[in-house]
Amino acid sequence: YCPVYAPFFSSLGAAFAVIFCSFGAAYGTAKSGLGLAALGVLRPDMVVRSVIPVVMAGIVGIYGLVVAVMISGSLNAQMELYNGFVHLGAGLAVGLGGLAAGFAIGIAGDAGLRATAQQPRVFTGVVLVLIFAEVLGLYGLIVGLILNSKSDTNNTLCK
Repeated sequence: YCPVYAPFFSSLGAAFAVIFCSFGAAYGTAKSGLGLAALGVLRPDMVVRSVIPVVMAGIVGIYGLVVAVMISGSLNAQMELYNGFVHLGAGLAVGLGGLAAGFAIGIAGDAGLRATAQQPRVFTGVVLVLIFAEVLGLYGLIVGLILNSKSDTNNTLCK
């Protein structure tokens, strides 16, 4: 079945991937940046190594970009509705996973950096928590890539 509105769902999937991952990355960067600023006031010597949460939050945005580029690469004017829904699911998987990861990185990064300013020995534990927060976005990326690989790029029914 190849309705004229099928590409709309693919476009929506690509847009959701970028939008939600960008929201997560922006929140994670801003929230972790606040913790970094607070740490910099108390311990300016630790600022460079404490940029890790900000970098990790930025990586979440790249996950959405990767899936959006892959979805838009298989976007056609005439395509099966199945492909549109698969692309929508892929975009939502990576986008919402990235949003959750960004929130987790931001909150854990802010609290962790403030704690590191007071007791530098907690830094290793903070990095471990941030890794577990980042992997939420990675799970969304993996699911999005698997879903995108299930779409039929030949559009055999629409010829």
